[in-house]
Amino acid sequence: MKRLASLDALRGCTVAAMLLVNDPGDWGHVYWPLEHSTWDGCTPTDLVFPFFLFVVGVSVAFSILPRLEQGAAPEALIRGAMWRALRILLLGVAINVLAALVMPQAHLRFPGVLQRIGLCFAGVALFAVYTRPRTQWTAIAGLLLGYWGLLVLGGSLEPWTNIVSRFDSALFGRFVYQIDPVTGRGHDPEGLLGSLPSLASTLLGLRAGCWLRRGKIRTLLLAGVACLLLGALWSLWLPLNKNLWTPSFVLWTAGWATLALLAFHWLIDRRGWPALGRSFGVNAIAAYAGSELMQIVLPTLGQASWYRTLFADWMTPRFGPYVPSLAFAVVFVAVWWLIVRAMDRRHIHLKL
Repeated sequence: MKRLASLDALRGCTVAAMLLVNDPGDWGHVYWPLEHSTWDGCTPTDLVFPFFLFVVGVSVAFSILPRLEQGAAPEALIRGAMWRALRILLLGVAINVLAALVMPQAHLRFPGVLQRIGLCFAGVALFAVYTRPRTQWTAIAGLLLGYWGLLVLGGSLEPWTNIVSRFDSALFGRFVYQIDPVTGRGHDPEGLLGSLPSLASTLLGLRAGCWLRRGKIRTLLLAGVACLLLGALWSLWLPLNKNLWTPSFVLWTAGWATLALLAFHWLIDRRGWPALGRSFGVNAIAAYAGSELMQIVLPTLGQASWYRTLFADWMTPRFGPYVPSLAFAVVFVAVWWLIVRAMDRRHIHLKL
């Protein structure tokens, strides 16, 4: 099937947003839309990672399913998908190990963004190849309702004491994103238990991708609005929360992702608008992993001193401390855009 420019563009814009929010010049001065919610709630930044997982599901609908329909052996498709998922997962672990070895204040962490992407890609590939749409919808409902029950039965939904944090602490020990210095309890926003509702986010992307393949534009629109309404309604009982990846958060973010997919498809594939972000999209994992490695290396090259020289010293007296922090992030994204743009022009598309 012909590659959709809109899908590459949406994936690319999502990766660019990841770099923007992950790489400010000064973490103490970040505009609120570029910060994650402290706990409950949903800022624009909280949409970024769910968007990427949603797009992973859409991509499976356009990559694996057409080959299956053309007669490819299911076992071969799954074998390739599992090896790719494993490579993504191991790359995430390797980056975390390197960070722990090189960065003075870092500690070893086993979960991470790439690890969750690998797990969700493996799961959605299995569902795409071996199950029918009805089974996939049943799995989505089961994951969301089952996880809701797990959260409720687990007692508190507060930081450190919720069942998600307790599970990941028991499984990974101190090798998680945060450790409470008072109690010693851990928490990881990309832990293993939270990967269950994250798989539901990816499966919703798979279903949206199947509708898009069949040109069901109205269905996409109605589904996006329905997810937003259901997510908002569910949040009255179970708050939107990225750290716990609550079911209400799954539906809320999937609703916005579905509408974004529809808008990109309508404007780029049907109206001929330029596919902004495509260069990031065709090298998404490479750009994200490369930016993570750059985050590790920059502090060893005196990032703080030249950040003050190039950005803070000149901008802060004129615009305040938030503008130079944002300017650094924008320049960081621009540098990576130049890198992936050059790679795309030379037809270099790195696939794990």
